[in-house]
Amino acid sequence: MAEAERIIGTPDIPEAEGHEGAEPEQAEGKVSPEAAEPAGQDAGGAEDGEAAVDRSPATRRRRIILLFSVAVLAYLLDLGSKMLVVAKLEHQEPIEIFGDWLRFDAIRNAGAAFGLGEAFTIIFTIIAATVIVVIARLARKLYSLPWAIALGLLLGGALGNLTDRIFRSPGVFEGAVVDFIAPAHFAVFNLADSAIVCGGILIVLLSFKGLDPDGTVHKD
Repeated sequence: MAEAERIIGTPDIPEAEGHEGAEPEQAEGKVSPEAAEPAGQDAGGAEDGEAAVDRSPATRRRRIILLFSVAVLAYLLDLGSKMLVVAKLEHQEPIEIFGDWLRFDAIRNAGAAFGLGEAFTIIFTIIAATVIVVIARLARKLYSLPWAIALGLLLGGALGNLTDRIFRSPGVFEGAVVDFIAPAHFAVFNLADSAIVCGGILIVLLSFKGLDPDGTVHKD
């Protein structure tokens, strides 16, 4: 009998029980640090709004394409409308669109949007050029679709009025902007002014919502 036990060997009961008891304990809720770490990272990413942001190069390219597409559309609409107004409406009687509420009346504006600050034409020209440079720099970190639209509107409007200031009389960087949309009891403006205002309002709304150009959402 002793010889048989020596050949077969005596099982180590405590170690076997301890090993078997460890497996249910781990299954009941003890998770390894390696398994717990990704979950913690996902939770933290969801809190600061970065988990769902796609920052791949392809996404950034699409946002930049959208920005410049909106800018080109706004610019061409503004440029085309001004060319038509100068050719057909300038030095003519205003055209009534909705009675006294809305008219097309061609004027030359040396100031900023809506006829403000006519004594600072060069300053407004510099501001418009600065806005264009800032937008170009922001485009390098652009992943948000609403921001792409907002910046595109700003860029198209700024380029539209800057074109007038460079190429129209009385001279380079002093040119007068063509305005023609004349609502009742309001300043006369153009499509570039409208694009700038719409883009600015959209940026304010996005800022209130805590959305950055790179797609990060800040939650208070």
